[in-house]
Amino acid sequence: MKKASSIALSLIAVATGLSAENRHVYFGTGGAGAKGIYHATFNAEKGTLTPAKLAHEIGSPGFLAFSPDGKKLYAAATRENVGGVAAYEVAADGSLEFFHFEPTGDGGAAHLSVHPSGKFLLTAQYGGGSISLLPLDAAGKPGTASVIEHEGGSKVVEGRQDSPHPHYVGYSPDGRFALVPDLGIDGIVIYALDPAKPAITKHGFAASVPGGGPRHLKFSKDGKFLYLLNELSLSTTVFSWDVAAGTAKLLSTTPALSEEAKVAESFNSAAEIVVHPSGGHVYSSNRGHDSVTVYQVKEGGEALDVIQVQPVRGAFPRNINLDPSGRWLLAAGADSHTVAVHAVAAETGKLTYQRGAIIQVPAPICIVFGGVVTP
Repeated sequence: MKKASSIALSLIAVATGLSAENRHVYFGTGGAGAKGIYHATFNAEKGTLTPAKLAHEIGSPGFLAFSPDGKKLYAAATRENVGGVAAYEVAADGSLEFFHFEPTGDGGAAHLSVHPSGKFLLTAQYGGGSISLLPLDAAGKPGTASVIEHEGGSKVVEGRQDSPHPHYVGYSPDGRFALVPDLGIDGIVIYALDPAKPAITKHGFAASVPGGGPRHLKFSKDGKFLYLLNELSLSTTVFSWDVAAGTAKLLSTTPALSEEAKVAESFNSAAEIVVHPSGGHVYSSNRGHDSVTVYQVKEGGEALDVIQVQPVRGAFPRNINLDPSGRWLLAAGADSHTVAVHAVAAETGKLTYQRGAIIQVPAPICIVFGGVVTP
């Protein structure tokens, strides 16, 4: 049985074009005791992490994103009480060299992502109710932000949906569109992009479930569907994606937890969603319940079925991420100041805690994998 599992894991590595090399890992933080961006290395053969060390001191680097070539790292952070984007050169040994900070133009950002062209990045300001476009020059330096305000509020959940709250910025697989889940207006705002200028224009809107509170989304492996995580209702909504038109159609919604599990905790909310490289499974984190829900993709991608709810071995998992090989899932416990490793079963996608593979990180709220560690 162990031999069969080993073979299956090797096949995953081959299928994804990745081997079990050691990789750099970076942790964005935000909360008591956190000083900035932390760094560790991950052994993808053993599923273990080295102790985390401070890579750069900066205020609340809550979310991190790499440039397409992996040579730059950007952080949604604060500097001298100003919210903006911090830019770093990534050295071969994994160390970070800070080289620029650019304000978002509307306060602190909850999320950021770099366009596949490498010519600009987008940020989402939850508190400001806006997104910002920051052009990137040839050296990767962010320029002056252009701010676009969202409007409205579904008002279904009192106090959370009275105004817009963009929570994430992502791109369609072909890079033609930006998709922004907005918790306050219960839907996804879709923008058309012109990377050459760069420019962004409002294109459409995909309504989600009332009171769901959209937070993050990811596309299916084939790009035909997208999975929207609803923070307030702890559920995942599947949309079909029309590649040519840049429009999304709601197909199904699956609760992450049973009603009994939700009422057992005084506070529950969904936080992060990721798709396995194979395309066959989806994972979402549940704060309060302190777990990860494992979904199996059904009906060619149109629906999800919950097959496991796995404890994260930490508290308040604001972020989770899969390593590039898809063999391991890392869960960040923001309140327990921990990052724990879970093995991903090759055939079922289910999780098993990798006993002893847990490290201390102050208030971790983002996990990103960098390049291979060189000897």
